Amino acid sequence: MIRNTLAAICLALLPSAPPAGVTPASVDAFVEQYREATGLPGVAVAITKGTKVIHAAGYGRTSTGERVTADTPMAVASVSKSFTSLAVMQLVEKGQVDLDQPVYGYLPEFTMADPRAAKITVRELLNQTSGMADSAFHEKSLPQPTTLQGSVARLKTAKLATEPGTVFSYHNTNYQVAARLVEVVSGEPFAAYLRAHVFTPLGMRSSTTVDTERDLPASARGHLVVLGQAIALPEPPGFGNGSGGVLSTAGDMARWLIAQSNGILTPASTQQLRTPSQANREYALGWTLGRTPHGTPFIEHGGDLFTSTADQLLMPGSGYGVAVMANTGMTYADAGALMEGLVALIEGDTPKVPSAPQYLPTDILFLLLTLVTIGLAVRGAAGSRRWAARRTGWQRLRLVPYLVPLALCLSAAPIFRVLARGSDIMWIQVVYLYPAFMIWLVVAAIAGTAVVVARLCWAGLLQVCGSSFTAGHNGLHLGRRPGGDPSEHPCMGVNRDPE
Repeated sequence: MIRNTLAAICLALLPSAPPAGVTPASVDAFVEQYREATGLPGVAVAITKGTKVIHAAGYGRTSTGERVTADTPMAVASVSKSFTSLAVMQLVEKGQVDLDQPVYGYLPEFTMADPRAAKITVRELLNQTSGMADSAFHEKSLPQPTTLQGSVARLKTAKLATEPGTVFSYHNTNYQVAARLVEVVSGEPFAAYLRAHVFTPLGMRSSTTVDTERDLPASARGHLVVLGQAIALPEPPGFGNGSGGVLSTAGDMARWLIAQSNGILTPASTQQLRTPSQANREYALGWTLGRTPHGTPFIEHGGDLFTSTADQLLMPGSGYGVAVMANTGMTYADAGALMEGLVALIEGDTPKVPSAPQYLPTDILFLLLTLVTIGLAVRGAAGSRRWAARRTGWQRLRLVPYLVPLALCLSAAPIFRVLARGSDIMWIQVVYLYPAFMIWLVVAAIAGTAVVVARLCWAGLLQVCGSSFTAGHNGLHLGRRPGGDPSEHPCMGVNRDPE
């Protein structure tokens, strides 16, 4: 009995080994299986434990066909918010910023067309409870700024959706204002600040932050997937510095993950970053709190662009960290799905691998609908003369339903805002979110409009020709040259219905 007890104590004192499933080989196998099943073009993965890198690697290709490696810069999208909150906390530790003081005191240019904005605190920016929201300020569909200063300046005519500090609303402008605050308080451009105070000290030599989609390098541009095939496309217009502009590599993200529990901030500051607000008990200052299927606490933050996704996760109890960057857009959520599989490996489970590309059945359905729509449009346009000959006056109102797809197509963004409870979007971004559906809708809009135009043109022509024949029968002979052949009249045969 004593021997067994001593053995148990000795085993407990031994350093814990990572679960058998978490090895470079097992990670490689899972990622490649996932890529083969889904058609994911390229992805980068970093896994750490404590101060050690378990694995950092790239898989597949970039949008330009280059091989993805551990040193390939890719977009981390809204994972960038964790970098911005860290920069703010560094200024807090220096005594230059107080989280619970109004933003306006540090950033006088931050003014809005709402007197309540003067009360917004720095903490409320970082935990997304400032009262700013897509429903009150259309940050994506309005003309996009090109600098952080411009991002703050365009708020002068904006109003708040709610009282500051009362309601959580995920809104990128919060973090753009926070990044501008870092610029003004530190006296350094935000990119220079991150390079000097975050990237360089951590050895993240290939990381940076950019302003707009035009600044993305080729390696950070992504894809849409239609019918299981990845199509390389440019990112739609958008401003992201502070909220989604960081570019990094698997190797650099491994260093970032290690730094989160290795003294980059004081324990007190780290605790503040991981403490949520009363308005949302799951969102802290640039991090989200949650639990794995096994109940293990974690903090994480995902990131979505329209052509790429990213995710990062820390398990403070075990010291594990994971980062994923995938070059497909938010519709497919590949980074999040891979993250779930990698966490399963860490916890000794078998990760789930999809059996087919996501949305493939839906894409096939809309492809068939597109082909049917084209066929019906050709048939409808070809029969326009016969249709027009049979219908007059109010009967032509039957053409109105043909214009419904056009109306839906033009109002796609407003409809999305209603369905998404106020989330802002521009029209081209709806196309990126639902490519197969929008291809069908655009084709249906063009087809319906073409049929309407063809039938109305024939209706007008028949009306003119009908008057011509009536006048001709009254002795006016309109359209006939002296001594000419009546068959040469431009309307001859037009209103003769073969049926």
